[in-house]
Amino acid sequence: MPISLRLGRTLGLATGLAAVLLLGCSLLGPGQSADGRANVLAIGDGDTIRVLQGQQRMTVRLACIDAPEMAQAPDGANARRYLQSRLRLGSSVTLRPQTLDHYGRTAAGGDRGRDR
Repeated sequence: MPISLRLGRTLGLATGLAAVLLLGCSLLGPGQSADGRANVLAIGDGDTIRVLQGQQRMTVRLACIDAPEMAQAPDGANARRYLQSRLRLGSSVTLRPQTLDHYGRTAAGGDRGRDR
């Protein structure tokens, strides 16, 4: 069960997102391109992004991040804004899928591209 987060912890976890994006994880899932490159299409909340990888649109849950949901005001919106400031729409990311979560989303770590 997710822990209700306060703003200070939200920003602390969101800062941890930068580490996940920079350090990443090491597994590629079936059907993923060998290089894992994708472009960011949308930011769902503080721990979910939508990307285009090749011709495939994917919803990706950022591994090792548990940000508040958007309904958890104001922390959810703050976490989303922070992620939007770190990952610009259209920017390039390299995904390293780990697993599928219980909603069927790819859970992945990754790296930001140089075009931020």
